[in-house]
Amino acid sequence: MSIVAEKNPYSREYIEEIRQRIRPIIETVIKANAEIIDKEAKFPRENLLALAKEGWNSVTIDEKWGGLGLGYLGFAIAAEEIGKVDASTALVYAMHVGGAQGIHLYGNDEQKERWLLPIRDGLIGTFSISEKATRGHVWYSLSQAERRAEDYVINAEKSFTTSGGQADFYLLQTRTPDSEDVSDLSFFIVDGKSKGITARPWKALGVRGNHSGPIRYDHVVVPKRDLLGKEGLGKDIIAEGINPIYLVGLASAWLGVAQGALDAAVNHVKSAVNKGFNKRLADYQVLRARLAEVQIQITALKAWQLDLARHHDELLAKGESLSLLGREIVEFKVQTTELADFAARVAMEVAGGYGYAEGIFERLYRDARGGIPMAPSNHIGRDQVGKLILDLPLELWGEDKNASTTA
Repeated sequence: MSIVAEKNPYSREYIEEIRQRIRPIIETVIKANAEIIDKEAKFPRENLLALAKEGWNSVTIDEKWGGLGLGYLGFAIAAEEIGKVDASTALVYAMHVGGAQGIHLYGNDEQKERWLLPIRDGLIGTFSISEKATRGHVWYSLSQAERRAEDYVINAEKSFTTSGGQADFYLLQTRTPDSEDVSDLSFFIVDGKSKGITARPWKALGVRGNHSGPIRYDHVVVPKRDLLGKEGLGKDIIAEGINPIYLVGLASAWLGVAQGALDAAVNHVKSAVNKGFNKRLADYQVLRARLAEVQIQITALKAWQLDLARHHDELLAKGESLSLLGREIVEFKVQTTELADFAARVAMEVAGGYGYAEGIFERLYRDARGGIPMAPSNHIGRDQVGKLILDLPLELWGEDKNASTTA
C-alpha cells in the first residue's frame, strides 16, 4: 500500500489517500451489489472477499498478522466510504473488523496466527454478545459457560448477531464458569463451523444483507485455547476492546449512509426538471435549504469523527485507556445514527413521489432507521450520557445501593 507511516495522519492528504485507495472496490464491487443484497437479503460475502484481498478486512491489524496497520482512523474512513453505497456491507464490515481487533488486542500469538492471518483469504468474524432476555442491556449476559475438563461448553441464545450463520468465528460473551457474580464475564472465540450453532433467518425493514438474526449455541464445545485473554477479563475487553472499535466503526458507517443519502438527493435534484416551468428541482430555494441542513451536519460530524478516531489511535499507542473516550463515542453514535435517519428522510422528501417509489431513496430510508435501536440504542445512550455528566452510577449489573436518592 502506498500510504506510509511518515505521512501526517492529521493532514487532508493522508485522509484523501486512504479514501482513494478503497474507492475502486466500492465503485466496482460493493455499489454494484447493493440492490441485489437488499432485494434478496443476500449476505455480502463477495464484497467482503474483495475487501479482504486488498487488506481492508485487516485494516487495524499489524502487518505482522497480515494487516494494513492503519488503526482506528483508517477503519473509520473505510467504514464511512462503504456506508455511502451499502449499509448492509458497512455493518457486516464494522462487526468483522471489531471482532478481529478484539483478537488483535487480547489474543495470544497462536490465536492470532489461526484467526487473523486467514482474514486476508476471506475469513469473516463478528461479535455475538446481546441476549433477548436482557433486551438493550447488551453487556448483561444471563448465559454462563460450563467447564468440560480443560475445555468449555456454551449454551446460549444470542440476539442480533450480525453475520449470524455466515461468520467463520464469533467473539462470544458469556458469564464466567462457576461465578455467581453477574458482572464476571469472559470472551471466547467460537469456530463458526462448530456443531450446535443454529442461526435463524434475518427478516427486517432494512439492512437486509447483514443477517443479524437470533443465533443459538447448543452444547457448543470451545477448546481452552480459544478463551480470549483469561477468565473474568470480559469487562476489560468490553470497555477497552469492543466498545471503542465497535462504536467507531458503527458510527462511521452511519455517517457514510447520511452522505450517501445526500449524494443521491443532490444528483436527483440537479438532473430532475419541472418541464412546466422549465426549471430543475435545484432551482427551488426550499429544496436547496433542506439539502444544506444535511450538508452542514455532515461537515460537523466528519470533523468529530476524524478527531475521535485519531484520539483512539493516540491512546492506544501510549498504552492509555480507551475508555477515556467512552462517553464521547456514545454521543457520536447517537448523533450519526440520527443524522443518517434525517438525511434519508430529507432525500425522500426532496425527491417527492419518485422518492417514495421502490428504489434508492426508499432503500436508504429503510436502511437508515436501523442505526437508532442498534446498541446502545439512542434512548439507552442518552441515559448513560446523562448519568455520567451528573456523576451518577451507570448501574450496568445492578442498582447502586450507595447512590443518592435526594433531588
